Amino acid sequence: MTRIAITGASGRMGRMLIEAVTQSADLQLAAALDQAGSPMIGQDACAFLGKPSGVLITDQLDALAGADCLIDFTRPEGTLAHLRACVRHGVNVVIGTTGFDDAGKAAITKAAESVGIVFAPNMSVGVNATLKLLDMAARILNSGYDVEVFEAHHHHKVDAPSGTALKMGETIAHAWGKPLDEIATWARHGHTGAREAGTIGFSVVRGGDIVGDHTVYFCGTGERIEITHRSSSRAGYAEGSLRAARFLAEKKSGLFDMQQVLGL
Repeated sequence: MTRIAITGASGRMGRMLIEAVTQSADLQLAAALDQAGSPMIGQDACAFLGKPSGVLITDQLDALAGADCLIDFTRPEGTLAHLRACVRHGVNVVIGTTGFDDAGKAAITKAAESVGIVFAPNMSVGVNATLKLLDMAARILNSGYDVEVFEAHHHHKVDAPSGTALKMGETIAHAWGKPLDEIATWARHGHTGAREAGTIGFSVVRGGDIVGDHTVYFCGTGERIEITHRSSSRAGYAEGSLRAARFLAEKKSGLFDMQQVLGL
């Protein structure tokens, strides 16, 4: 049994992960963490499922010592604190958190010298299959097509564009042999002039309880290709995260993404 720790245990994604772990035959819930001051501290992590697990929600990072792998979908500053504790205790990490700055990404790369890490902007198997399709499409449609990346998420999401939308743009830019920052158009307002060829536009919606919609448009003359992924539940993120945790079971160190987990 691989022992799994979950952060953000009282949140929507945390609960989805806890439920997925408890339903798995080869994984065991070892620790459940939440931020200090949470009213859920001291409560059984599986109380919401109506079947107590004996694992109490805690804000003590030393609880990670009893885990083989941590799954983290919180905020950058929280994830980095959890990551430092994982390095101290030799615990592998699956990071689904987005919104890291360059310093945060560098800290993750450094930590991967000591523990195994899967770091991806989206853990969904379907999203990662979509990224593979985008790579193929971008190589074929490498001239004569304007590319736009559209994404929509719930009103609680704090970063924009989403990590998945950025990864989609990076995938296309890489297929074209260019850095995304050099060809991205992040916003449009006022008199923008004609669109510059070879750029990638981004547009964002925040509202309601949208779990996550992403569409990439390849707009040519007389035709338009749309590649879309829509999430109606966080269950796909949870199942992908468990696959990542299983992938890390034999790893002592190293930085990996979901493309590697899925053999893509």
